[in-house]
Amino acid sequence: MTQRIAVIDYGMGNLRSVSKAVEHVAGRGAEVRVTDDPEWILGAGRVVFPGQGAARDCMRAIGEHHLNHAILEAARRKPFLGICMGLQVLMDFSDENDGTELLGLLAGRVIRFENDMRGGDGLPLKIPHMGWNGVLPEQSHPLWAGIEPGARFYFVHSYYVVPEDEDLIAATTDYGIGFASAAARDNLFAVQFHPEKSAGSGLRLLENFVQWEP
Repeated sequence: MTQRIAVIDYGMGNLRSVSKAVEHVAGRGAEVRVTDDPEWILGAGRVVFPGQGAARDCMRAIGEHHLNHAILEAARRKPFLGICMGLQVLMDFSDENDGTELLGLLAGRVIRFENDMRGGDGLPLKIPHMGWNGVLPEQSHPLWAGIEPGARFYFVHSYYVVPEDEDLIAATTDYGIGFASAAARDNLFAVQFHPEKSAGSGLRLLENFVQWEP
């Protein structure tokens, strides 16, 4: 039976690179579709929710594509992978754009890195956090299979999530402070970094996702 994987299209993600990476690891036995069709998303076996841009723009685009219900339902009941803004908008509230209400699936806030942060060498850190950085798993999870603790992934962001429940934190990364770079609960896994841009470790995480049976 063909596995159907939906990559949610609401006009705010790096969709081609995400879909090509998922197709690569899923193989010929999968149909990977970039779609904004709520019915196809809800009928898929697993769902990838990418995103980039400002929080308010993302929430507006989700509403304009009538995807709120489909995203929330998929995130509650099937293997679901959020990427970058696909992690952040699952929270309650973002400080971005003078405050933005989010989807509210996970209790927590999204806050901005401070402008005066410094690295371990004492030098100022640039905002946004852009480039490769280590990811340290904080819990055992099937999506970390075959990935070394501290493996480097590619980031581009100025805001980060602060879940109310620390048990949701699946990994942390250091950038002046330690922040949550992945969150997990039941069938849901979401990351701040871009696995589709993260070479071997990123492809392994995506491969683990397409094989995951929560």
